[in-house]
Amino acid sequence: MAATASVQPYLLIGNPGNKRTLGLQAARQKLGLPPAIVLPYSDLLNRSIHLGESIRQAATNSQPLEGKPIIIRLEAPGENPLVERELIAWGAEFEGSRKDLTSGLSVTAAKALRLPEEYGRILYPGQWYRGYCRLLAELREAAQQSDSPIRWVNDPADVAVMFDKRRCQQLLSQNGVPTPAMPAPAGSIRDYESLLAAVQSSRMNRLFIKLAYGSGASGIIAYQRHPVTGSEIAITTIGVEQHNDEQLYYNSGKLQRYTDHATIRLIIDWLCREGAQIERWIEKDSIDGSSYDIRQLVVNGSPCHALARLSRTPITNLHLRNERRLITDGMLSAILKEQVEHTAVSALAAFNGSTVAGIDVLVQKKRGLTYICDVNPFGDLLYHAEHKGMNTYEWQMSLLQQ
Repeated sequence: MAATASVQPYLLIGNPGNKRTLGLQAARQKLGLPPAIVLPYSDLLNRSIHLGESIRQAATNSQPLEGKPIIIRLEAPGENPLVERELIAWGAEFEGSRKDLTSGLSVTAAKALRLPEEYGRILYPGQWYRGYCRLLAELREAAQQSDSPIRWVNDPADVAVMFDKRRCQQLLSQNGVPTPAMPAPAGSIRDYESLLAAVQSSRMNRLFIKLAYGSGASGIIAYQRHPVTGSEIAITTIGVEQHNDEQLYYNSGKLQRYTDHATIRLIIDWLCREGAQIERWIEKDSIDGSSYDIRQLVVNGSPCHALARLSRTPITNLHLRNERRLITDGMLSAILKEQVEHTAVSALAAFNGSTVAGIDVLVQKKRGLTYICDVNPFGDLLYHAEHKGMNTYEWQMSLLQQ
């Protein structure tokens, strides 16, 4: 009987065939590593596979290298309508995950699974998040109960916190990581009226209002209010449609500018019901007339790949077809580049169980101070960025061989 090969099993929880999964598999092939064992989100959600059994099979089918645990990597669950609806359904049945901070719309599990595919529509984000937290907790428990030693690339408990911008900022602040100030404590602004009260008491007339569980610029508003006249401007990707006496909210994929009070109030009320992170609007530094921030990848406690995201608008997310630019010599001073990297590293260090994240760092105009905009546990899909001649996935896989 042939001897079982000694390898370090690598389990990848993700959506098969998407660019993230394919990118990681290509990197492993290039480096001579066996393919990752892909566990589809859809199969885990419908319970046709179970993580505990997959761990046992991986340990049985290979002879794990001595002292090397089975690695489990979580990938982004997005870009799959079936998985999105399954997570919303799971959220309908889950009562344990931070429901105190959201009173958003809900739908039964049965109706969630029958939701039609509507391109761009933002579907029950608070309930989706509760469902994802339920899945993350279940996966973490299954791994803990397995007999094999395992290591998460990013601990599911950390991923749950990173995905809630309020909880993430709270953790960062507790660890001394610079984040934008808030006009009121997280979760205390429940609607448009309480937002106005917070604006007046804090004198923060320019704010970023973010859907707590949003990504890719979905559910974000750059909001400003004149302190004397009360006139308002909201720059956002959020579109609103009326359908059968129901308000539908969607990610338009491009920025819209609202000035009418009624629409601004409607959108802010909805965001606050679903759960919103509200923070001071810090004016970003600029390059060639465009405001920018930095997506800095941190792996195993060290900075590596980085991109500048440039925009003529206040919102720099690359999903809005903003310019991506590699960090080249002379773009940032050596001191500022080091400061950006240090801030990003300190952000990931706040999460004891995680080793990889794309950290969004803004540089304040004129003052040069750095702040964390976002911590993305799946923020390593950076096109054309290289570090020591490797793309992001190749670099991460190469570290396994050290």
